[in-house]
Amino acid sequence: MAAWIKMISDEDASEELLDVLKLARTPHGTVDNVMRVHSLRPNTMKGHVVLYRAALHDDANTIPTWFQETISSYVSILNECPYSLANHWANARHLIGDETRADAIEKALHAKTPAEVFEGPELALLQYTEKLTLRPAEMNKTDIDALKAEGIDDGEILEANQIIGYFNYVNRCLNGLGVTTDGDIVGYYAKTD
Repeated sequence: MAAWIKMISDEDASEELLDVLKLARTPHGTVDNVMRVHSLRPNTMKGHVVLYRAALHDDANTIPTWFQETISSYVSILNECPYSLANHWANARHLIGDETRADAIEKALHAKTPAEVFEGPELALLQYTEKLTLRPAEMNKTDIDALKAEGIDDGEILEANQIIGYFNYVNRCLNGLGVTTDGDIVGYYAKTD
């Protein structure tokens, strides 16, 4: 089972749903369960696709893609969301391109000790990620000031904020509906041969 609620297949989809499924297709030509779980309400699928691509895959983002995926993975670790973690850590690992470094990062993130492998702006962003994910009511201006003190500009702060916010949203959607990777091609960079 890929989710605790019904998901409509392409074969059983209405014209409206088929249009949105076309928008949601991955580079592999499939629709991942994270999107298909919205099939009973195509408008939420459309909104989800647009939000996801704006937060994580926008060409205007200046945070390196490997680190965007690392932030995504850390939120998913903190929220204990195996679906997002499987996909986005696979992406981060691929983009890091160094198995030893990736192993060290993965170990530190799971231990919630990013300071073991990061420093400076990257560490500051991961500390912001942790606080915003686990203690959002405690956020204050000093959290932003700490990022700026590390040389992170307002645009990058907004990028990180949106990635963190998006993954908190999607982790709750996935965990709350029991969505699994069964039938998905895991990772954006997965081979399709």
